[in-house]
Amino acid sequence: MKKRPDIKNIILLIFLFTATYSYVKAEDIQGENDSVKMKFTAKEVVIESFKQNNNLFLQPVSASLLTGKEVKDFNIINIKEITSIVPNLFIPDYGSKMTSPAYIRGIGSHRNAPSVGLYVDGVPYFDRSTFDININDIDRIEVLRGSQGTIYGRNTMGGIINVFTKSPFKYKGTNLNLTAGNYNNYQTGLSHYGNVDNKVGYAISGNYLHSGGYFKNTTTGKKADPIDAVSTRARISWRVQPQLLMHLVTAYEYSDQDGYPYRVLHKDTGEIDEVNYNARSYYRRNMSTNGLNIEYITDQFKLSSQLSFQFYDGKQGLDQDFTPKDSYYVDFYQRQQMYSQEFNIGSLKDDSRYVWQFGLFGFHQSYFQTNDVNNLLTGAHTIQSAKNPTDGFAAYHQSTINDIITPGLSLVLGVRYDREKTKSTMVGTPLTKAGESITDKNSFSQLTPKAAIQYTFKQDGLAYFSVTKGYKTGGFNNTAEKEEDLIFNPEYSWSYEIGSRSGFFNNLLFLDLSLFYINWENQQISQTKTSGKGFIIKNAGKSASKGVELSAQVNPVRNLSFQLGYGYTNAKYKDYKDYNAATGVTTTYDDNYLPMVPQNTVSISANYTFGINRKWLDNIVLNAQYIGAGKLYWTDKNDISQDYYGIFNGKVSFVKKDFSIDLWSKNIGGEKYNSYYFSTSSQHYVQRGRPFTCGVNMNLKF
Repeated sequence: MKKRPDIKNIILLIFLFTATYSYVKAEDIQGENDSVKMKFTAKEVVIESFKQNNNLFLQPVSASLLTGKEVKDFNIINIKEITSIVPNLFIPDYGSKMTSPAYIRGIGSHRNAPSVGLYVDGVPYFDRSTFDININDIDRIEVLRGSQGTIYGRNTMGGIINVFTKSPFKYKGTNLNLTAGNYNNYQTGLSHYGNVDNKVGYAISGNYLHSGGYFKNTTTGKKADPIDAVSTRARISWRVQPQLLMHLVTAYEYSDQDGYPYRVLHKDTGEIDEVNYNARSYYRRNMSTNGLNIEYITDQFKLSSQLSFQFYDGKQGLDQDFTPKDSYYVDFYQRQQMYSQEFNIGSLKDDSRYVWQFGLFGFHQSYFQTNDVNNLLTGAHTIQSAKNPTDGFAAYHQSTINDIITPGLSLVLGVRYDREKTKSTMVGTPLTKAGESITDKNSFSQLTPKAAIQYTFKQDGLAYFSVTKGYKTGGFNNTAEKEEDLIFNPEYSWSYEIGSRSGFFNNLLFLDLSLFYINWENQQISQTKTSGKGFIIKNAGKSASKGVELSAQVNPVRNLSFQLGYGYTNAKYKDYKDYNAATGVTTTYDDNYLPMVPQNTVSISANYTFGINRKWLDNIVLNAQYIGAGKLYWTDKNDISQDYYGIFNGKVSFVKKDFSIDLWSKNIGGEKYNSYYFSTSSQHYVQRGRPFTCGVNMNLKF
């Protein structure tokens, strides 16, 4: 039998090569000073957030940063549109805001709790039904790839998406934005930022979005997927004392969406029917998100408190047969209340020999759902409901010891302990009698360590190697048909990562390279229930994911820049056997690719500014972008897939001081691809990606 190579030895060799290569290159750069501030990234602001006190690009982690300017340049209006812009990030379009499964490096989930975390202004978004948010007035978006369990805890095996809105201490004035596009797309936004003597800052914004829909339902003759959404945000920042700051943020969003433009896929021929069903399918969501952050800052440390509350309720109506016939219709309702409190204390002198932080985190999440399946052929209703309260506590610590053995060499050690208690009360399930309920409870705990070693060059750049344990909590199958399927347990991962980033040729070129290997145990996998109706989660698999990420920025001349992002992921089952109790057949998926994981993600963009400097026009800004993803498989069997596809986007901006007009287009050429797939016991369905769209933006600041 052929001996398999030791992955740890391979990673060690790659690390030594990367560190040596980057060291030689970095030493050749003659910078203005010895600062490690990465000016060549064109992102000169030192990143500060609740858990990070220093520059994101000087951390031993694979990370991407989208500035507010880049969000505007790429014409991004919701979180799903950062797909593939960030290497190895994929967020498929489910068809409504009800769920937004996010995948990083092959790790994700589309049927239960997310495996990628989302934070907005420090507030955690626990549920997948809250992920699909419209983004406006954005300061920056950070994406940290790889397990972030030591600092962020539960359900961050794949990584973290951090969204930060604008601060009134950094921005002032009033902004008006108007957008009009084809397919009856309209959007308007108004925001105002101000402060009094730089002591009290205030901000308020509102946004309205309307889309007429992209896909026609041939039965009704109307678009299947129009949406109306309204969002507001208010923020007050108070510098109580020079060392004491308070930030209060509150946001509300309401959306009313006709969704699910699903088409029948004929598996044998590959032909796809038109959207063709008779009953309205929709999703309506109310969501309120609130956070209070208090910071006490000294010369030595920063003490922070983050209090958060989030409420949402959502109602879904679904023509479940997806045909012109009256067969099945589903009414689904869900409601969540989430409270969390976190305390964090960390040192501020990053140039000292020892850098540290400690944290405590607690939360309560109350979740309720009810599901009414209406058999229109018989008039029978199947009603199921469940309540899931969960309480959790965590304590964590991370230390960085600098200049060990030699200047620039650092050791990072971290550990976190999580413990949760959860309970489920179910009514109307196959395990309950008529009019009765069943209650079960469980608890989960886990220790997640982290270790990293990094070398920071005298000039800009670093190389690092890290090992991290990931953890995703267990839960309940509220519609389980067997008692042994009622509970599923946590899943775990060990992630090994090596990377380097540096500038070259006097900051003309910036490169960021990382390689990773993830070993995934006790994997939570969605399987068909014994009856063939619906799905449950089982701990049934072991997987491995390996790949590479490359980011590059080239600044050949003053007004011209190029950006490249590439990710490759090879994610496969190592051990997964699915036993179908109804048929008695066991299917083996060993060595199959994990579904919904594109093997390649590509992003190439260019930005050029023409200096006009006329009385009526200052600049013309050209933005061009190419985004690609694939090949990806939709099923565990790997029998249905989406080949690699690429789309072109563009924007031309005419700028005069505080006024600009943008002409934009997306999916130039009208590339056809499938953005989502699912199946029932008798049929296959797909959703098409959005067609060519274009429009105009008007932006005014006063």
